[in-house]
Amino acid sequence: MVGINETICPRCGGNLKYYDRVKRIVRTKGRLTSWITVRRLRCLECRAVHRELPEDILPYKQYEAEIIHGVMEGFITPETIGYEDYPCEITMIRWGTRKLHSSL
Repeated sequence: MVGINETICPRCGGNLKYYDRVKRIVRTKGRLTSWITVRRLRCLECRAVHRELPEDILPYKQYEAEIIHGVMEGFITPETIGYEDYPCEITMIRWGTRKLHSSL
């Protein structure tokens, strides 16, 4: 994963070149779901393919970063109005558990 407009491969330091684009689902506040187009870039040296993610999207997550950070910081809980079942309680617990393990 690379940020928008990055041109250097995080793996080997080679130059990245546009490869193709893929669709990615994003779940946001209010139970809204949308699809975004994510560019993929290929390193000219090591041939690795990297996705160019916007700041508000985390790698391997469907929910926008603001929701995930809110859960991990304790601002969003299963009792929070508007988030009672979205994301589900089990997902919120899993994100909180990962936070605890990453700080150890």
